[in-house]
Amino acid sequence: MARVLVLGAGPMGLAAAHHALGLGHEVDLIEADRVLGGMAAHFDFGGLSIERFYHFVCMSDHPTFELMQELGIGDAMRWVGTRMGYYMEGRVHPWGDPVSLLRFPHLSLWSKIRTGLQMFLTTRARDFSRIEGMTTRQWIEGGSGPAVYRRMWERLMALKFHELADEVSASWIATRVKRIGRSRKSIFQEQLGYIEGGSQTLVDAMERAIRERGGRIHLGMPGERVLTRDGRVTGLRAGGQDFAADAVISTVPLPLIPALVPDLPEETRAAYARLRNIGVVCVILKLKRSVTRNFWVNIVDPKIEVPGIIEFSNLRPTGDAIVYVPYYMPVTHPKWAWSDDELIAEAFAAVRSVNPEITEADLIDSRAGRLRHAQPVCEPNFLDRLPPFRSPIEGLFIADTSHYYPEDRGVAESIRFGRMMAEQVAR
Repeated sequence: MARVLVLGAGPMGLAAAHHALGLGHEVDLIEADRVLGGMAAHFDFGGLSIERFYHFVCMSDHPTFELMQELGIGDAMRWVGTRMGYYMEGRVHPWGDPVSLLRFPHLSLWSKIRTGLQMFLTTRARDFSRIEGMTTRQWIEGGSGPAVYRRMWERLMALKFHELADEVSASWIATRVKRIGRSRKSIFQEQLGYIEGGSQTLVDAMERAIRERGGRIHLGMPGERVLTRDGRVTGLRAGGQDFAADAVISTVPLPLIPALVPDLPEETRAAYARLRNIGVVCVILKLKRSVTRNFWVNIVDPKIEVPGIIEFSNLRPTGDAIVYVPYYMPVTHPKWAWSDDELIAEAFAAVRSVNPEITEADLIDSRAGRLRHAQPVCEPNFLDRLPPFRSPIEGLFIADTSHYYPEDRGVAESIRFGRMMAEQVAR
């Protein structure tokens, strides 16, 4: 039995602590926030418990299903037929199935054929090694054509990645397309899932399992420094206290690692410092009426400064309509300095552009959640730049959502990687 410290209590940290306890280790889970869950944590939105940052489940998310069964909450999974749309030139167009593609008025027939073929082949691909050296622009333009990238993708990429838009890996985007594209009831019907009660149901179940197995959870304890001696980890300083350990599993954002682990070799610290990550402000609106029938609407309009809206209540029943409006941006972007009220006002204006029948009287409540490190920017051949999760310091394991590459952030990948890191402690 080893003394294991897990730093960060998002889904990956919770999964790592849970599995380390299952392997017989003594575990302390340390979290800077006052609540568990990280990006999956809930908050009280006028009596509704809901995620600060939206989550959904795809049919391929097997690590989630396996853990839910293990925790005794396997019957909490719910599946819904969902829709996707594109807002363009003043109206929402259906998207995401062959009929919608053929009826879409803003692409030529040849562009539709090329797009449909590229997306179909993407959902059937075993891996994306052949496009690993390509950017998203190069991949889309090579498959669907320059007109499709310009019409359907360019503004979405610019509003999410800004000056980094032309440096995003093709295989990272293709893996996202594949995950969503394969979560279907049929070729004509997308199907996504949610956990009854939201992500908090899973977070609470993991917390119970950790405590029942003797794990200790420390909240409001920001990590300050990983302690080492003679090339081996000896513990962690957090919240002004020193915790002794035989192994440390860090799941905090990689940009924090150079300061957190100053004893790493300079070359490794420099590798972490070179990784790029952007922040997010996620505006959440509670409305009296629905905006559209869609779960997700991509917005391509030069007058609207958000890339889309997620109408979460079209997935999980919430009573009132719940709409997420995400602003992804580097924290150096001028809009990062905007107040929550300014961002909420702009987000609500975007919603009213999509559905002009929405009025000020329909807005019941609003919030904005912020994270400085929300989205790793994965360029082509990203793994060549990413330090391995087993660090040069013996007993120290370091990973964040960057290590899921080419998969994107997601609870299923967090669970899978958390289990793998716990298993590495014994090895």
